[in-house]
This record gives sequence, C-alpha cells and structure tokens, in this order.
Amino acid sequence: MFEDKTLICRDCGKEFIFTAGEQEFYAEKGFQNEPVRCKACRDARKIARNNAPHELHEIVCAACGKTDQVNFLPRDDRPVYCKECFQKMRQSAQR
Repeated sequence: MFEDKTLICRDCGKEFIFTAGEQEFYAEKGFQNEPVRCKACRDARKIARNNAPHELHEIVCAACGKTDQVNFLPRDDRPVYCKECFQKMRQSAQR
C-alpha cells in the first residue's frame, strides 16, 4: 500500500526518504502532513528547543504572598503559586 517517497528537507535542502514504514506509522497516528525536515534537521531543532533558556517572570504567590519566579507568563484570571506552595498543593491532591 505505501511506497518509499523521496522528499526535500525544508531546512537543509537535501533529499531524504519517507519510508513506507514511516508512512504507515503516520497513518496510524492520524497525521495529515508528511515530514518537511530530514531526521538530522528534526533532531537539531529538538536540541535547540530543549536548550533554549526559559524567560522567567516574577510572581507573588497566591497562597503565602512570597515572591518567586516562574517560567511561564501568568494570566490575571488564574492564581499562581511559589514552588513550595505548588508542591504542597500537588501532594495534598494526590492523597
């Protein structure tokens, strides 16, 4: 049913093979689009994404009032907690 396809990498411009097995996997997972990057470029993007520094945002804990930093942009409609209060809430929810 599936046959190997030769595709061109969006980043490096080199040809790569989208194997029949990979196509079958994509179909099983319901993926609609073919890959646009070769394995080397996909791996390089993953490494770059994982090594990117996180922007820290100052917060005031909604539980204890202590100032702390979080690596996401807090929203005004949701409470934000310091690391210690967040851990306490998490542990009590697991019980």
